[in-house]
Amino acid sequence: MIEELGHGIHRWLLRHPEWHPGEFGALVGSCLVHEGENTVLVDPLLDDEVTTQLDDLVRGEVVIAITIPYHVRNCVDALERWGGTLVGHPDIANKLPEGTPVHGDRDLPLDLVMHTLSRGKERPLELPRAKALVFGDRIVGVDGGLRYWMNDPITEQRRTWFQQTGAPALRHLLEIDFEHALVTHGEPVMDSGKPALEDALNADPWYHRPS
Repeated sequence: MIEELGHGIHRWLLRHPEWHPGEFGALVGSCLVHEGENTVLVDPLLDDEVTTQLDDLVRGEVVIAITIPYHVRNCVDALERWGGTLVGHPDIANKLPEGTPVHGDRDLPLDLVMHTLSRGKERPLELPRAKALVFGDRIVGVDGGLRYWMNDPITEQRRTWFQQTGAPALRHLLEIDFEHALVTHGEPVMDSGKPALEDALNADPWYHRPS
């Protein structure tokens, strides 16, 4: 069930029990990344089978990273099982049991970086040793590449907004040294992640909702 993508990156898909978006997004992706001898779990959604397999992969210092507050998923279960540091936008604390320790999204362990966007609470996660960048929801995998997922049907007005506001808000991510783009929805782009992100910011946004 857990797929090894290479470069210390492992990914798995599970059906989210609370969100029912139709065919695209019905399965959501979580990942484990080895940063040197240490382990980063990103937006972990777990079941018994995945948890057992992860026992053989988790090693060293552990960081559990949440890219967007409503992706807390099974992070508390992961924290209780493997220990470590829980990082993410401070608002994730509002979705967790009282007293759950949250580090926040700055000065992270393992030289990880959560990048602030000009709007919203999503925090794309940079893993410098693995040369990976992980997105929560805004960037998705579509047709072998990446696209900006818009919440509403594409109109000329929304297309103009994306060109003038949405895409520029993400262009600073192209300054990061990364090769692998990991996403919650759709397929990741390995080894050409930065060109795929640049293409997404130059293309039209993408919209999908079930009919």
